[in-house]
Amino acid sequence: MKCIVGLGNPGLRYKKTRHNIGFQVIDHMASLNGWKFKKDKFSAHYIQENWNGEKVLLLKPQTYMNRSGQSVLAAVDYFNIDLDQVLVIYDDLDLPTGKIRLRQKGGHGGHNGIRDIIDQLGTKDFNRIRFGISRPEGGESVTDYVLSKFSKAEQKDITPSISRSMDACEAWCEKPFLQVMNDFNQ
Repeated sequence: MKCIVGLGNPGLRYKKTRHNIGFQVIDHMASLNGWKFKKDKFSAHYIQENWNGEKVLLLKPQTYMNRSGQSVLAAVDYFNIDLDQVLVIYDDLDLPTGKIRLRQKGGHGGHNGIRDIIDQLGTKDFNRIRFGISRPEGGESVTDYVLSKFSKAEQKDITPSISRSMDACEAWCEKPFLQVMNDFNQ
């Protein structure tokens, strides 16, 4: 079974914010496939389906970003998912808006959700899709920036990248992650 985790914060206040781009990718996958989040467990909304012949768990932790690892660990333990079968989608300040980068492992890069996942899982070795949101300009705080919505101009950059991120997840159901990285890293 593969576990695809989209990071974000629960609640309408955070919907469509930069920090919730992981949720947006997961929601896009669910919507295009006609899947509904029917289950709440592991302090998360989740869907368990078959996608291209592969069992897939889509997970949206509802613990708030800084405690995402609790939810991921609970789901991984419950379903006995190997860590090389986990893929986490999250926002990244160090990439231009809309650019995606796939990685097999790495540090948290200052991202508190990834930091907590690393702490909870006890390893940095899990697959990731880093989704670029750029850095704030003009002295805006990082916190205010990541919790704000994309501008209309930025929307044209992120919409195709949401689809591209979903395509990478779908490809991962058929190919090894290293090959998907080579295919999707721009």
